[in-house]
Amino acid sequence: MKELILQELHRIEEEHQVKILLAAESGSRAWGFASTDSDYDVRFVYVRKKDAYLRLDEQRDVIELPISDELDINGWDLSKALRLLYKSNPTLFEWFASPIVYREDEDFCGRFRPLMTEYFSPKNGLCHYLSMAKRNYRTFLCGDTIKLKKYFYVLRPMLACKWILDKGRPAPMLFETLMEAELDRALVGEVKRLLELKKNAPEVRIIPRVAAINTYVEETLEELSQAFDRLPEYVNPGWDVLNEIFITELNR
Repeated sequence: MKELILQELHRIEEEHQVKILLAAESGSRAWGFASTDSDYDVRFVYVRKKDAYLRLDEQRDVIELPISDELDINGWDLSKALRLLYKSNPTLFEWFASPIVYREDEDFCGRFRPLMTEYFSPKNGLCHYLSMAKRNYRTFLCGDTIKLKKYFYVLRPMLACKWILDKGRPAPMLFETLMEAELDRALVGEVKRLLELKKNAPEVRIIPRVAAINTYVEETLEELSQAFDRLPEYVNPGWDVLNEIFITELNR
């Protein structure tokens, strides 16, 4: 599958006349809880040739391939990625923190990753993950039976919130790292059991509602909501360094 992904990335570069700066896994495989039939979620950042940015007719700043049963792959133009970093977009932090990297321009990533920390906003990150956890909880965890993977679609963003509050930096991608650092010790055994079950079961596996986890989630989401209100607003470092990164890449 990795070979197929690399072939697709090369085809994208040829067809769209772009250079891929980073391509990484962004879904359950990067989170460390892929099921036996999980697909591959590949995300990338690319840069076009300089002349493409001097056109009067605006060009799309995303490249999206048709989704297959196995592969979901799309990417953002560097200009879009830099504008989103200015806003401290949490998704961008995840792409560059992924433990599964398919392609990487070492010169670009070596300069870009350290820069990202200057634009990290705890409040923006908390808002993103808290909204995700609340939405997924309301949608998926309120019945008597639960699709197994949905527990992790609530627990992971919720624990990411706790990490941000405790450490003031972007949350790691791997769920087990978050679990060991932030999950209530009394629940670690039960969540580890569900984690092993998910890794060895299809995506559609259904389980009975786990009352202890649901109670913990409800209480924690309320605590996180209160903590969010106390966080200061984000003040970023401005555009200058982002413009420098953009111009440097156009001239390479």
